[in-house]
Amino acid sequence: MIEQESIEALKSRLDIVDVIGSYIELKKAGANFKANCPFHGEKTPSFVVSPAKQIYKCFGCGAGGDSIKFVMEYEKLTYPEAIEKLASQYNISLRYTESKQNFSREKKIFEELNDFFRRNLDNHEVAKKYLHERGIYESSIEKFEIGYAPESFKTLEFLRAKKVSFTDAKNFGLVGVNAQNGRPYAFFRERITFPIFTPSGKIVGFGGRTITNHPAKYINSPESKLFDKSRLLYGYHKAKTTILQKGEIIVTEGYLDVIMLHQAGFTNTVATLGTALTAHHIPILTRGDPKVILAYDGDKAGRAAAFKAASMLSAKGVGGGVVLFEEGMDPADMVKAHQVDKLKTLFKKPKPHIEFCIEEIVHGFDLHDPLQKEQALHKADDYLKTLSPVLRDEYRGYVAVLLGVDERLVARGGRETVPTLQNQPSADNLRRREDIAELTMIKTIMNNPVLLDTVFDIVGAEVFRIHGHEFSLLAQEQFDHPDLLGIAIRDDIKELDEASLKKQLRLFLLKHYNESLRIVARNRGLDSEKKNFYLRKIRENIQKLKRGELVAYESFGVV
Repeated sequence: MIEQESIEALKSRLDIVDVIGSYIELKKAGANFKANCPFHGEKTPSFVVSPAKQIYKCFGCGAGGDSIKFVMEYEKLTYPEAIEKLASQYNISLRYTESKQNFSREKKIFEELNDFFRRNLDNHEVAKKYLHERGIYESSIEKFEIGYAPESFKTLEFLRAKKVSFTDAKNFGLVGVNAQNGRPYAFFRERITFPIFTPSGKIVGFGGRTITNHPAKYINSPESKLFDKSRLLYGYHKAKTTILQKGEIIVTEGYLDVIMLHQAGFTNTVATLGTALTAHHIPILTRGDPKVILAYDGDKAGRAAAFKAASMLSAKGVGGGVVLFEEGMDPADMVKAHQVDKLKTLFKKPKPHIEFCIEEIVHGFDLHDPLQKEQALHKADDYLKTLSPVLRDEYRGYVAVLLGVDERLVARGGRETVPTLQNQPSADNLRRREDIAELTMIKTIMNNPVLLDTVFDIVGAEVFRIHGHEFSLLAQEQFDHPDLLGIAIRDDIKELDEASLKKQLRLFLLKHYNESLRIVARNRGLDSEKKNFYLRKIRENIQKLKRGELVAYESFGVV
C-alpha cells in the first residue's frame, strides 16, 4: 500500500486545472473553468472545474471529485493506480508499505508465465491451426496475448526455474495438488490460454480452451484473493477507450466472441468469464454511463441469462438492449462468415432491456388460459415494480397490450384502484426545487466542519424541506459526495459567517414553530390537555427565538 503521507504530499502538489486540462480543453468562466463533460455526451458545457476548491463537478451527469478521482474515472484506473500515474507525471516519489513488494511479485509472476505460454504457442502447430481455423488473425493473437499451456511438468519446471514458491503458485491459482497422490500439477495444461486482465491492465488469471477433447472445454483460474470472475470482464482493458468514445459496450458470452468482434471493428466488446452477469459487474459496465448491449445465444440458457442480466440493468436505469443469436450462430461465427454488416444492423437496433424482459415474461405463459394470464400479470407487475416510477408508468400500457387487459389492472397487483389525493404526485415531486437559504447554510457548514456539531445539536435534516438529503450527507461527513461537491463549486451560493448562520437557523425554526402552532391549534384529534401543553411549549420556543436564542428543533407530531 502507498503510505498516506505520500498521498497527501502528492495532493498538495497537484493543480486540478493542470491535471484535467491535460485531458480535455478547459475554458475560463469567471473564477472557474468549464468544458463539455468527458463522462457523458453533451453540447452545452456543464462540467465545471474550481481551482479554489480543487474539485470538479458536472451538473449534467453528477460526476465530481478531485484530481485523483478524475484520473480514476477518465483512465479507468483504481485509486492506487491513479496515484502512481499522477506521481510519475509530476515526478513525485511515493513510499510504500511492505505489501507493495507482494504486488510487484504477483505482477512479475503472471507476466512471466504469460510470456512462457505465448512462446509455447509459437511452437505448437496444432494450437495455432485451431485458432486460424476459427478465423483469428495473427494480429489478434498478438493483441490479446493468446498462448498455449504445455504439459503440466513443463509449467512446473518453468515456475521452479523462476524461483516461484509452491505457496505463491497455489495462492495465485497456478498449481494444485492431486488429492490421490499428493503431487502438484499445473492448473493449465495442454490448453490455449487467454490472459485475463483487470480494467487497468494487470494480469490476474487465465482462461483455457482444451484442444485435446477434455470434457471441460473451457476453464478459468480458480477463485482466489486475486481472481474473482464475478468482478472481471474479459477484454475490458482493451475496450475501455472505445466504450468511452462510443458511449456503448457490447457484452458477450465468450473469449472468442470478444476477439473476433474486436477483429471486425467492434472494439467496445467484452465478455463475462463463464458465469452470468452479476451485480458486481454493473459498476464496471456503467463506467462513463454507456448503453449496454447484451449479445447472447438464443437458446434456452442464453435467453435465461439475457433476462437476468437485462432485469438487473433495467432496475438500475441502464440503457441499451438485447441481441439474441439464433440458428446456432454466435458473434464469432458471424464474423468468420463475413456477416459483419448483419452484426452492425443487429447491434444498431437491439431490443430494449425493458421490452425484452416484459416479452420474455408474457411469452412464458399461455394467455388463452385465464389463470395463466393472471399469473403473467402478477409476474409482469413484480418486474415493473423494480423500475423507476417514470419507467413503470411508461411501460404499463405495453404490458396491457401484450396481455390484452385494461391498463388500469397493470402494476397494481391485478386489482383496479381509484387514484386518491394521497396517490397524486405533489408539485414538489414533479420538479426539482432549490432553496438558496438552505444551500447557503449547507455550503457554510461544508467549508467550516467545526460548526456541524453545533448545528446538528439544534436541527436535523427534517428542517431542510428541500435539501434534507444534502444535509444528511453533511451529518455523515460525506464531503466528497457529488451532490455536496455540486454545492461547493457554485459561485451563486454564498458562504455565511457564524453569526449569519445562527440567524438563518433562527429564521428556519421560527417558520417551523409558527407552522406547528397553526397545525396543532386546528388538530381536533388531540385531547385538550395534550393540545394545551403543545401550544404552550411552541409559544415558549417562539418567544425564545424572537429574543435571539437558539432552541432545539421539536416536531410535536408535525414534520
